[in-house]
Amino acid sequence: MNQNLKREKGLLATLLEVLMVSTRLGFTSFGGPVAHLGYFHDEYIRRRKWMDEKSYADLVALCQFLPGPASSQVGIGIGVMRAGVLGGIVSFLGFTLPSVFALIIFALILKGFNIGSAGWIHGLKIVAVAVVAHAIVGMAQKLTPDLKRKAIALLALVVTLLWQTSFTQIGIILLSACIGFILYKFQKEETDSRVHFPISRTFATVCLVLFFGLLILLPLVRELTNYHWIAMFDSFYRSGSLVFGGGHVVLPLLEREFVPTGWLSEEAFLAGYGAAQAVPGPLFTFAAYLGAVMNGWVGGIVATVAIFLPAFLLILGTLPFWDSLRQSPKVKGALMGVNAAVVGILISAFYQPIWTSSILTPIDFAFAAILFSMLVYWKLPPWIIVITGAVGGALLSIG
Repeated sequence: MNQNLKREKGLLATLLEVLMVSTRLGFTSFGGPVAHLGYFHDEYIRRRKWMDEKSYADLVALCQFLPGPASSQVGIGIGVMRAGVLGGIVSFLGFTLPSVFALIIFALILKGFNIGSAGWIHGLKIVAVAVVAHAIVGMAQKLTPDLKRKAIALLALVVTLLWQTSFTQIGIILLSACIGFILYKFQKEETDSRVHFPISRTFATVCLVLFFGLLILLPLVRELTNYHWIAMFDSFYRSGSLVFGGGHVVLPLLEREFVPTGWLSEEAFLAGYGAAQAVPGPLFTFAAYLGAVMNGWVGGIVATVAIFLPAFLLILGTLPFWDSLRQSPKVKGALMGVNAAVVGILISAFYQPIWTSSILTPIDFAFAAILFSMLVYWKLPPWIIVITGAVGGALLSIG
């Protein structure tokens, strides 16, 4: 009995420690996913030594390999290593909630203002062009290095651009997985490292079944019921399930889900995107703003749960199988096809609606080129690009 009590007290103390450290990181981690990984390494690995360097590198590799917000998944994985599944949940809450609350409050304040004709909003639209173009270029170089994967990306681009339904993205992802399996099933993966996580394979399997089950069933239930909350949950869940390469990549997917359908205006969407650049923590918390604009603070919470749930289920579902996954050429081949398809999906969404609603004149294109150069070549942080875009948009509207 005393032994159990001591164990429970020890777990509680560990959970509180994880919560305190992750919350501090949630308030101070500016700069995007790459910067977040640096903060995590400094705090969790170098200072506290919760994991060794090799295990941390392997965890980062896994999270880069999976769809979803990589830095958030790394934080969840570290929490799991430290204190089991509860540790992963606590780590996620501490890192994510500060920016979630900030963006929900911003959304509730913004609803009282008419921002439809503001020039700075058009500037933010042009910022979105530069930021998403940068993300797509980086992803294309990494995920479509050969002609076969370029062809898969092109197929995904054409299909998603010409056939826009709730099932198109999932269908092209599944087709690309099959193509990747066929083309790359003999691909060799060079790794012999081992990482052990305190999660049973049974629990992990349940998480994976739930992930794929929701991905397939939610669009069906949405079509059958036409219920607003299910439709919103499905849109956020699907966007969170298909994102490779960091938070900026989710922007075109979310914009396509909510702006053309009239759930919120382009102006409100981009005002929130600018605010999301100014807060610490993962950019996926942008979903909290969108949900709050559409359905108040309850919508903000539901949107946050929906967009992060795939990341949670995937990281918990793959941790015990990570060694086997990395050593299976067939699985790796299927995922190579999926990664290539995601590039094509993003280029499609980049054109419609981001480009078509933002680049209206030669001056807009010139301004987008300047912002892109500031981001890519001068390596300025995204928040400077956002401020420049807002100020530039306001000045252009005066002229």
